[in-house]
Amino acid sequence: MGMKEAYEQKLQSQLDEWKAEIDKLKAKADGAEADAQLRYYKEIEELRTMQDDANQKLDELKEAGDDAWEDLKAGIDSAWDSLSLAVKTAASRFK
Repeated sequence: MGMKEAYEQKLQSQLDEWKAEIDKLKAKADGAEADAQLRYYKEIEELRTMQDDANQKLDELKEAGDDAWEDLKAGIDSAWDSLSLAVKTAASRFK
């Protein structure tokens, strides 16, 4: 497996973990009181949007040639850092 494929696998694995975490947050939101539920749902919607953006970047990476993928790496890493922070922040608020 090459560097690009290993990187893709790492990113996909992280996306899968975040999806599971967001699904858990959704389940918590479903059981919250009405006021909190609205806030939680809005935050989950924002997380899902960020998740969709990250998925799109992963698709771009998969389509990129072996030479071009390194150029995409910085933008992808930035998107992953943002989503990671957002998921952690949301998880801390949903307790």
